[in-house]
Formats: sequence, C-alpha cells, structure tokens
Amino acid sequence: MARRAYARQMLAILGVDNAAIETAFATVPREAFLGPSPWTASSPFDGYRPILGTDPVVLYQDLVVALDPARGVNNGSPSLHAKLLKALGPKPGAHIVHVGAGAGYYSAVLAELVGPAGQVTAVEFDPALARRAAASLSGRPNVRVVCGDGSRWPETSADGVYVNFAVSRPADRWIEGLSPGGRLVFPLGVPGPQRPNSGGRHSERGAALRIERRGVGFAARAISPAYFVCAEGAVGAGDAADVARLRQSFAAGGIDAVRSLIWKGAPDPEACWFAGADWALCRDEAP
Repeated sequence: MARRAYARQMLAILGVDNAAIETAFATVPREAFLGPSPWTASSPFDGYRPILGTDPVVLYQDLVVALDPARGVNNGSPSLHAKLLKALGPKPGAHIVHVGAGAGYYSAVLAELVGPAGQVTAVEFDPALARRAAASLSGRPNVRVVCGDGSRWPETSADGVYVNFAVSRPADRWIEGLSPGGRLVFPLGVPGPQRPNSGGRHSERGAALRIERRGVGFAARAISPAYFVCAEGAVGAGDAADVARLRQSFAAGGIDAVRSLIWKGAPDPEACWFAGADWALCRDEAP
C-alpha cells in the first residue's frame, strides 16, 4: 500500500501520467537499494541530515537519499526521475543503458519498464557502488551491471541512454550509440563551487535534456531544471571555453526554445541557444 501511494504521489508532483512508470515505482522496493537504517537525506538548503525513523515507509516520499555523502552521490528525487523516465520513454523489449547507476534503484525501475524481453545495462564508475548494485540487482536477469567509465557506453547501440550525473557536454557514445528513434536523457550542467556539507560538486545551472535520433539529425528538448552531481571520469573533464559559453547561455535563458542538436557539424550561430567546439543546441527543428 505504501509503495502504491508513493508511486501515485511521485507522478502527481510533476504532473506525470504514465501507468507503466507508476507500476514500476510501486513494484521496486526502494529500501533494498539504500542499505540499512539509519538513512541520510540531502537538501539543497542544509546539506545532509539524518532521516528520523527506521521503518522503510519513511523512504516512500520525495526524498533525495545519500549513497555516498563524501562524494555528493545520492539516490535522487523520485518525482524528478518519474518525469525524466517519461521523457526517455522506454518500451518493453528495449535495450537501455543506465549511466551513473549508483546502487541500482532506478536501474531496477528501468528493468520493470523494459520487461523480461528487454535489457538494462547499468554502468557505475565507483567500484563500491557497482558491487552494491550488482548484489541488489542479482535477481533480475534482464540487468547487467558494469563497473567502468560511463562515457564509453553504449558499446554497440541502444534504444535509450539514461544518464544520472551532470556534464557540460554529452559523451560521443551517448549520441553516436543511439539506435534510429533512440533517446538520450541527460543533465546538462555548469559546474558550481564546492558547497559546505554537500559532498561533491553539483551543477549551479542545469537542465535535463532529451535528445532523439531522427534520420540524419537529432531532435532536442529541455525537460526540467536539474542540478545533479558533476561527472567523474573522462566525461567530467569539460572544455573550459565551452563551459564558459554554456554558463553564458544559461544566464541568458531561453533553453525552452531548443529544438535540435547539431552534432559535429557547422550550425548557424544565429539559430543556436548554445554553440560549442563541435556541437550545438539550436532553435531550428531537426531534419
């Protein structure tokens, strides 16, 4: 009963109407991925604080729960993930690559969405978290856990790529590994300063984007503001000039007008919300 009510509330908070996502949230036990109590919550206002109570029912609310406070790695807001998962749109039988899988909770939700005929590849950079995810997901034959640098995945192709950390540029494989009609959902962000009591660096300006492969081009849409922990590994080393331009674009506003991604091409600067060294987000519709 608690999980079903939680599922309905998480979708309602951000206006998501999706029966498959509601069922997935109601099915997966969140406590199985967060370790034993006492648990710790993360707040943008007062950093980390203990969650009062040892009954797992306390986890069934819109809490950001710490996985590794020293690095600022959390099990993120369920309501936000409900909205991002709707944008990703995983279908039964699909192959989804989950980059930044953490302890595997949202990998399990994805596994429910793609069903037994689908496949989830859960990629986690941190070995300790990857081991936790592998243990918690061991009963799900449609999930494979990989410890490695998420910028290298998908290795072949995927119907969807779901990224759970902020970057100032999408990795090449996230774009080039999409199947026709495949979607990438990722948090685009400008790294912020290290904040007291918040662990690792988080984006100070950011938005979750959806990229969809369409024929010879890529459609792009902003989904929601999003302030995730910044990436580690190769994808975390952003180009300084591009980061500065991205900061200017966020400061100017207007990301809601983005309609296409120009990837390793020559965009029209007048049509761009942001133009980096080899990619751009533009206001023109995708071809």
